Amino acid sequence: MSRIAYVDGRYVPHAHAHVHIEDRGYQFADGVYEVILLLGGRPIDAGLHLGRLARSLAELAIPAPVGDAALTRIIAEVVRRNRLRDGLFYLQVTRGVARRDHGFPRPAPRPTLVLTARRIPPFPTSLDGWQASAITHPDQRWARCDIKSIALLPNVLARQAARQAGATEAILFGPDGTVTEGAATNIWIVDAEGVLRTHPLGHAILPGCTRAALLGLLERGNIRHEERAFSLDELRAAREVMLSSATSYIKPIVAVDGATVGQGLPHAGRAGPVAQLLFDLFAAHVRAAGAGGPGGK
Repeated sequence: MSRIAYVDGRYVPHAHAHVHIEDRGYQFADGVYEVILLLGGRPIDAGLHLGRLARSLAELAIPAPVGDAALTRIIAEVVRRNRLRDGLFYLQVTRGVARRDHGFPRPAPRPTLVLTARRIPPFPTSLDGWQASAITHPDQRWARCDIKSIALLPNVLARQAARQAGATEAILFGPDGTVTEGAATNIWIVDAEGVLRTHPLGHAILPGCTRAALLGLLERGNIRHEERAFSLDELRAAREVMLSSATSYIKPIVAVDGATVGQGLPHAGRAGPVAQLLFDLFAAHVRAAGAGGPGGK
């Protein structure tokens, strides 16, 4: 069947969906987006994603195109029209259509709202084969990475550098050697002392919704962890390295810059025990959401 998209109040075949050439998303990347996992037709961690969307819009002074209740109905209708049970939902809001000028247009245009959905492979049943390698790459993004902006060119270039190196992800680091996050993921390590760590929130990283869900699960399970930055040297000496995102869930990184993670340990070059624990926690969270449990709210 033909995929169906939502564009500014209309449900249209995906192949015929379009926006105006002077939409500010096209002209200036003046907009934000969200990617939401669907399982059993239910959005996973929808509350976290819609909360982050509202925050990103507020930071850019873009008014919400519709209220939360209307947006939830639109999401459900796109899912229904695409007959989608398991997949991904992409949502984008831009400042709207206006004559090209750098300053905010006056009067303010109506924001542009676009939603699409597509099928993806089912949630992995185990970590077997669910692994990645990474390179390290200078973080060349703008100073407000906490906003989920559609201005992603530095991320694109970093991911392309990883692809050319035969890796899955680029782990970004600042001028002082501090690791921030991945090109499209949050990064976690188990440091040399055995402590699970991830970079604290702030302007340097995106507040990942999978990251937030995992932190909540760790808190409820009384599992030791720290939101504390780490350096390239600590990354390279880590016992385990993992990434998280709405599309990768929890994925062990088994090699960084060609060097095996966890050298000298029994799990060297494969998923470690903490990665397995996080994967199991998140898999249970996703199953509960798909069954109508707390994660689906």
